[in-house]
Amino acid sequence: MPSARWKPAVDGARRALVRVATVSAWTRRVMAVSGRELTGAAERGLALAVAREADIADTYGGSYFGEGRDASGDRAGRSGYARYDRIASNADIAGWLLWRNFEVANSLDVGCATGYLVEVLRERGIDAEGCDLSQFAIDHATPGAVGHVRVANLFAGLPWGDRTFELVTALEILEHLPPDRVPAALTELARVCGGYLYATIPSFGDNASGPDGHFEGKVRPERLDHYHALGPEYPGPVPEEDLAVDAEGRLVEGHLTIASFRWWTERFADAGFTRCPGVERRLYADIEPAGLAPFWNIYVLATPGARPAAVEPRHPDQSLVELGLRHPLME
Repeated sequence: MPSARWKPAVDGARRALVRVATVSAWTRRVMAVSGRELTGAAERGLALAVAREADIADTYGGSYFGEGRDASGDRAGRSGYARYDRIASNADIAGWLLWRNFEVANSLDVGCATGYLVEVLRERGIDAEGCDLSQFAIDHATPGAVGHVRVANLFAGLPWGDRTFELVTALEILEHLPPDRVPAALTELARVCGGYLYATIPSFGDNASGPDGHFEGKVRPERLDHYHALGPEYPGPVPEEDLAVDAEGRLVEGHLTIASFRWWTERFADAGFTRCPGVERRLYADIEPAGLAPFWNIYVLATPGARPAAVEPRHPDQSLVELGLRHPLME
């Protein structure tokens, strides 16, 4: 049954179809055939959607987050985490970075996994929420995020109103989308964002605000020379057949869009965002003591009307050094 919102439009369309059907027997036959084709297409679309959801559940289920793995070992060439916890996810560093550099009251972490960043931000006084595609992740939310994370899908529409959040974050998430779906995802992020978007995305090429990106670990080893030879003007995205795969033959970490800083910046601009390289430089300087600057490809984007005061740093003299926060690999 149509919802109350759409019922007038549906009723009007139904009356119009009835009028058309009375024109002739030939019109009715065409409508009958068209109806069968539309029904078949809808059923095939539903089947594909179910298959995609099954793929998502398989890719980002328990094994992706380390369930059943030897947490003392490495990934053994597999995608996902040998273990996934607050330390391995660098949530304390990311949470401090966001708290220090964004003077906001609330935030939304899209692709929050089990909610470690949500937990850290809430501990620091920000009204943080989170969402993720993975039911497993939400079912295993960290205690400080329980009740503040939910399953949600960018393409189905996030369950929040326009410009609800002063800060929206998407950490190592957008590269998991196929290139043709990126514009729709960014449009939905822009809808719920009433200030700034902070994203980290594996990228290659020149970076105006921090360390340049690279192809290593993103492209199949036998194709690296080819991509290096393309020069700095190559924007990407890298075709799927050239993307790196893990020991099981799956795309590394499920990454589908590997593109340049320039390509991503243009996609953000198309969605109405303005990149903030000055803020990005400050963030790179903040994470340098933790050894993360070469690994986090940072994007800070403003929506129209974003408050400049929201990106004035708190405690400008504070650093990660005095907090004792470091990348786990530097321990």
